[in-house]
Amino acid sequence: MKRRAVLRLLSAALVPGTLGRAAGAAAQAASAPRPPTKWVPVEVPSASAPGITPREIRIGMSAAFKGTAAGLGTEFYRGAQAYYNEVNARGGLFGRMLTVVGLDDNYEPLPCVKNTIQLLEKDTVFCLSNYVGTPTLTRALPVIKRYADQQVVLVGNFTGAQPQREAPYVEHVFNVRASYRQEMAALVDRFWQVGARNLGVYSQADAYGRSGTDGVARALAARGSRVVAETTYQRGMKFDDDVTPAVNALRRAGADAVLCTGAYQGCGAFVRTARDLGWTVPISNVSFVGSDAMLRLLLQHGKTTGRDYTRALVNSQVVPSYDDVALPGVVEYRGLMERHNPALPPALRDDKYVPQRYSFISLEGYVNARVVVEAVRRAGPNPTRSGFRQALESLKNLDLGIGAALTFGPERHQGLDSVYFTRVDGERWVPITDWTSAVQA
Repeated sequence: MKRRAVLRLLSAALVPGTLGRAAGAAAQAASAPRPPTKWVPVEVPSASAPGITPREIRIGMSAAFKGTAAGLGTEFYRGAQAYYNEVNARGGLFGRMLTVVGLDDNYEPLPCVKNTIQLLEKDTVFCLSNYVGTPTLTRALPVIKRYADQQVVLVGNFTGAQPQREAPYVEHVFNVRASYRQEMAALVDRFWQVGARNLGVYSQADAYGRSGTDGVARALAARGSRVVAETTYQRGMKFDDDVTPAVNALRRAGADAVLCTGAYQGCGAFVRTARDLGWTVPISNVSFVGSDAMLRLLLQHGKTTGRDYTRALVNSQVVPSYDDVALPGVVEYRGLMERHNPALPPALRDDKYVPQRYSFISLEGYVNARVVVEAVRRAGPNPTRSGFRQALESLKNLDLGIGAALTFGPERHQGLDSVYFTRVDGERWVPITDWTSAVQA
């Protein structure tokens, strides 16, 4: 009897408005009719769009996870996943977990096209994000455009090429980073300021390389000048490959600086060969190269040969230094990389590639993930693809904690315009404060 009386007391205490009465008159509370429970309506997440389930938001990614460009896709994925893991650990977005469906394209166009179709048709993702590479994305753009009636968009990609920034594809892509034209214009400007007039280019023989060369040519044309010589290499080149013909061609042309557009192994091979041949000309690379992976190759080789391959080497970046802990976004990025140490699914891993603790690429992936999450959050508990697009276009002066605010709009599908410059100090990349000393051999 005593136990039942206590249970009746507790039951009454849980009824709104009866707690005080129950505490003072247990018998009355036990016999009095219980008022109806008042239910507060809660919007239950539903399958509001393809790739949206009551418990999941699926995001599609095609990138190079294996082979000579494995570091590009791997680090881009890891940076984004660090942020997604943190969001998921805090309960997700409206109770939904963020899931990245990643497919390897080996940095080749045709597999990227097939992956895009699979992601949208078979894997049924909500949106696409964090694609890697110009030759791959430019071939996938017509496929993405075919799904325009389904409001499919790509958010953030690791390429600064022009096709996704111009009609007819810009409508379907939200670029976060600055373009290659902006990077090359800034590099040409800095070289010009220190007196370099004969600029040569070394590039990957595909759409990516052509995009970089076009950026150099445009910047020089604005100064009444032109590229002194052009050389190329085939996509998939390895660091140990010999590029003596390319180095000699640029050297004979009298290039007093070389601007490279390629991936870390191919560009690293150029730097290594040039220095081994005693050519100490300043060499630059754009952000896509994979600065940290290239530096690791050059340092390892330098320890073998006893040479310094990092003098007069400068790279442009589209995110600030991952060592700039004065920026709250960088602090958060570093903390999440340490806390979650994101790993690729076993099927995507390249056993020959060792992930980096921090990198410019993973920082960029983190930035892109923050943009995706904020847009999904603004799209509401039951997001649609059209609502997601509208949410992206509503992002104005979004503070990402990286010292530059992001802005999208119906007529603006590039969020950031900043270009940064780095050189090697010891065994790490640091911001350039003095270009004259940075390009001295």
